[in-house]
Amino acid sequence: MSADDIFSELDTDGDGALSLDDLCRAAVLLGWGWPHAPLYAALHALALRAPLRREAFDLHVRQMFEDPAGPFGRVLLGTPLHAALVRGEAIGVRSKGAARDDDDRADVQRPGIESALRELAPAESADGYDALVLRCARAEITATEAAMLVIDPQRSFTRGAWMRSFGDGAQAERQVAPIRAAFEGCARLLRRARLGAEAMLTRCPFPPESYDWDDRVAELVDRTQLYFVKPGNSVLWPTTNGFREWVDLLLEQGRSTLVMGGCTLNSCLRVSSVEVQRELGPRGLQVVVDLSAAGARLESYAPSGRYGGLSSVESAVEEMIAAGVRVAARTAWS
Repeated sequence: MSADDIFSELDTDGDGALSLDDLCRAAVLLGWGWPHAPLYAALHALALRAPLRREAFDLHVRQMFEDPAGPFGRVLLGTPLHAALVRGEAIGVRSKGAARDDDDRADVQRPGIESALRELAPAESADGYDALVLRCARAEITATEAAMLVIDPQRSFTRGAWMRSFGDGAQAERQVAPIRAAFEGCARLLRRARLGAEAMLTRCPFPPESYDWDDRVAELVDRTQLYFVKPGNSVLWPTTNGFREWVDLLLEQGRSTLVMGGCTLNSCLRVSSVEVQRELGPRGLQVVVDLSAAGARLESYAPSGRYGGLSSVESAVEEMIAAGVRVAARTAWS
């Protein structure tokens, strides 16, 4: 299919410009699924702030076809995110949700991941996670000296394609319960943006109906919020996604702490935190992972012979700590 054919299918109102609404509506109507996820992710990032005229669309699609990295190569340099970074504009989340009365009280603990494990998991899984949390002290964070990165807080993990990979109904609901609790913790982090913290998010390519933010995040984040495209486990790839440029700006501003949350703790969050600490730690960046805002599927909290009797989550935390990542039970912001 040619770029012209793709544009004609997506430009549902026939006005010669592909808006974000056009793209989202048409992709669902056309039944775009996993094979279309990379193209959808690239087009979403390109059309996030302004419609794409046919000429620009043709240029971008041709660039994707010619680039060995396809949708995750040079084409991402044409997104509104990169334009804002070049201009030195603020790109971070400015939470549109009001802070709750107890958000600033560090001693308040909402029902979270621990509660989900106590209710749904075998006792050994819950006990192991409780012991892990007790090992990790609370981290005191000064908002104006820090930034936060929420990894993939998308509906796919809580009511979309990724969740459905674990089956139907109650079985799938059980597996994603800790991630739902973690996304509530991510919402708490994002509400800290009102204290002056810089906040950004990543998105993983999923089919259109699973691409949007999880409900807990969507109520706080504007629909056209800029984000980093993250097709794999690490936010450092692709190199064109803007993450490194963002960190450059953070360090120039004196923000030397990067707090991470999101999902999954034993996969994308583990890899991203470890690789960012190893590559950018020598420049003065300290990565902190907030366990109260970091989740994995339920079975990842169960002890396993594969990890020497530890759970996958415990093994991931051990790897993070060994790499110099600071793992905190919870972050308290001021």
